[in-house]
Amino acid sequence: MASRVYFVDLHLKKKASLLEKVDVLLEALGLSGRFRKGALVAVKLHFGEAGNLAHLRPQWVRRVVEYLKRLKTKPFLTDTNTLYRGSRSDAITHLETAVRNGFDFAVVGAPIVIADGLRGNTYEEVEIDLPVLKKFYVAKEIARADGLVVLTHFKGHELSAFGGAIKNVGMGCAARKGKLEQHSTVAPKIDKKRCVACGTCAEFCPVGAPEPAEGVKKPRYRINEKRCIGCGECIAVCPEEAIKVQWNERAELFMRKMAEYAAAVLSGKKGRAVFLNFVLQVSPACDCYPFNDYPLVRDVGILASEDPVALDQASVDLVNAEGALSGSRVEGAGPGEDKFRRLYPEIPWEVTLEHAEAIGLGNRKYELIKLEA
Repeated sequence: MASRVYFVDLHLKKKASLLEKVDVLLEALGLSGRFRKGALVAVKLHFGEAGNLAHLRPQWVRRVVEYLKRLKTKPFLTDTNTLYRGSRSDAITHLETAVRNGFDFAVVGAPIVIADGLRGNTYEEVEIDLPVLKKFYVAKEIARADGLVVLTHFKGHELSAFGGAIKNVGMGCAARKGKLEQHSTVAPKIDKKRCVACGTCAEFCPVGAPEPAEGVKKPRYRINEKRCIGCGECIAVCPEEAIKVQWNERAELFMRKMAEYAAAVLSGKKGRAVFLNFVLQVSPACDCYPFNDYPLVRDVGILASEDPVALDQASVDLVNAEGALSGSRVEGAGPGEDKFRRLYPEIPWEVTLEHAEAIGLGNRKYELIKLEA
C-alpha cells in the first residue's frame, strides 16, 4: 500500500502568511493524536554551520513549536555534535552557532538541547539485527524523548547525493561514535605536522589508543588501531585539530549504514515521529559547510509524512520534475532529468531508499496529496 505524503506549494490563495501552510501539514499528520499532554517532543533540525545561509529559517521552526505548545506538549530543539571540527563540534560552540543563526529562545520559543552531550559521547546503545549493523549509538536525549518531529532542509549531499529525512535522522541523531562508524572503517589518523604531542587525546581516550610515537625526531602521537574503539573523542578534544577522520567508507555501504541508523533511532518511536521536508533553496551540498551555493531548482514547497522513505522519494521526484535554474551546478538539466545524478554521477542515491525500504523503515510507493493553504 502506498504511503501518504502531504504537499503544499508556495502559491497563496489569499493574503496570508506562508507560515500557515505549516499548520495545514501538521493538522494532516494528526499530531494531536500522537503526543500525550506533557510529552517531551524533540524537534530535530540542522542549525546550519556558521556562514551557511541555506539552512531552515527559524520562523518555520517557531511555527512548529507553537503548534506543539497548543497541544500541551513540551517541545525542544535538538541536534547532535558534528564528527568533523567546525562551529558545531561541541555543545558550547554548537549552541553559540545556533543562536547566531537565529534559533534562540526569543525567536523560536523553545530551548535547545544538544542531544549527545558536551562532546558528542552521550548515547544509548540500541541493538537491532539488521543486515549491516547490529548495535547503534543513538544520541541519548533523542532516544529518551517522548516524540520526534523532524524538520529537514532538502538538498544535495556529497556523500549520499541528496540529504533528506533519512539522513537527518540516521546521521543527525547518532552520537559521534555512530557517525564515525557510518563514515569510516578505520581509526582516525593524526596529522604529523600539526601534532604538538600535548597529550590531550590520550587524556580523554577511554582505552588509551593515542600513544607517543617512537623513533621520530619531532615528538608526536599516533593512534594504536588495535585499541581504538571508534568513539571519536580524540577528534573532538584535540586543540590543534590534528586528528582527522579517514573518510574511507564506500558510498553504497555508507548509505546502507545511514538507513539502518535511522531505523534504530525510530525503533522506539512508532506512531510518535513525523517528518517534514522543506524543498526550498535546494543547495547542491550539505548545510554543514560554512557556505552555500546557488540553488539547483526553484523553491518547490513543503512535504510531510509519517513515512520518511516515501517522503524522501517524493522530494527527489519533485526536484527532478523541475527544470534546473540557470547558473546552478546542474544548469541545462530539464524537467524529468535526474538532478542528483547530474550533480554526483558516481553516487547511486537510490541505495538509501532501497535499503531503507528493505529493512522496513518505510515504503517508496507514495500517494502525493496536495493540500490547499
